[in-house]
Formats: sequence, C-alpha cells, structure tokens
Amino acid sequence: MILATDGAKQFDAYLATPASASGAAILLLSDMFGLNAPIRAIADGWAARGHPAMVPNLFWRCDPPGELEYEGPDRQRAWERLRTLNLERVAADLSLAVHALRARGGKVAAIGFCGGGLLAFLAAARAGVDAAVAFYALGISKHLADLPKIACPMQLHYGTKDEHVPTAEVDAVSAAVRGRENVAVHLYDAGHSFFNPVRPTYDPLATKLAQQRVDALIASL
Repeated sequence: MILATDGAKQFDAYLATPASASGAAILLLSDMFGLNAPIRAIADGWAARGHPAMVPNLFWRCDPPGELEYEGPDRQRAWERLRTLNLERVAADLSLAVHALRARGGKVAAIGFCGGGLLAFLAAARAGVDAAVAFYALGISKHLADLPKIACPMQLHYGTKDEHVPTAEVDAVSAAVRGRENVAVHLYDAGHSFFNPVRPTYDPLATKLAQQRVDALIASL
C-alpha cells in the first residue's frame, strides 16, 4: 500500500490483513535491511492471529530505498543508510503509519528490531501508539530526552551477548527507565538478532520467552 508521495518517490508499506480482526494492530519497524521477507513473515504471522500488521518502508527517501541483503556489500550500505536516517522526518512518517492503521479501528502497538527498536521507542514518544516493544534497539540512550513523553506500556528486550548493543547502552537505558511502571526491561542470554530465525544468532528459547511477553502486552490493550 502507498502511504504518501513526495515527487517521484512513494512512502510504501506492506500490509497483512487478517480474515477477521480480533486484536490491536501491529506496526512493525524493520532493522536496517528494510522491508524484506523475514519482516513480512512476522507481519503475516500477526495477521494469521487476527491482528492487522503493517511494515512501513521507512527508508523510502534513502538511496537505495528498498531491501538490502544481510551479507556482502549490502551490509555496509545498510549501516550507512541507518546512520544517515533523518529521525525527525521518520517520526513524522511513523505518525502517518499509525494514523493509517488506527483508521482500521482499534489500538496500535509498535514493535521494532535493531534500528527499528529505536524507532519503536520514538513511536511511543511521538507517534501516539498504545504500546511499544523494542528488540535489541540501537542508541536509545542518545534519545532519553523523549522518555518523559512515553506514557504507554513499553518493553525493551536485550541480549546480554549482543555484539552491536554494548553493555553500557543497556545499563544507561535500564537506569533511565528504573522506577517507571510502564516500562519493562528484559534481558536474555543471547546475541543480536536473537528473534530473527534466518540469522545465525537466532535463539529459539529466548524468542519463545520474548514472544510470550509481547503477547501478554498486546493482549492487555
């Protein structure tokens, strides 16, 4: 589906629609590799359980705007694309995506992975979602000024063996959210991308526990 246009460029999204909606809509925010098959599969899984699920292409203004491969030259392109992403413009895109999902009725929960984990945090602060979940988020500690704006329930999931999210980052975020009843930090004996079944660091036990926690949050909305 197309969410907006800007000249010759289009803000597109993948939308998985359930046969019969029975729960909150899910806004899925991909990692730096974009709108690829694994994130679409997660959307399809939510839809099969009765939740409309959208994956917006938040790299639509970038070059390249599409999905990138996990390995090879695309990996460095993905890092550079994420590094130069204009978060202020993306925050506005998030609001547009939330509005489109909310128009279908019900509440909206944002779930993000890696760079998308940070975007889920920003969606909680700026885009009016009803809940947010961040998996192995990059760089939330640099955006803690947004924390007081977050009133919705939020979960932050980190692996203690994550090679991309240092312990100092997890400690800083954990300290900042301590005492906030709406924010839960969950730690796993796992590495980065532990929730992604096609990555070598996939951890089925950590994934199962994390999914149970996310399910409980979504069911509470």
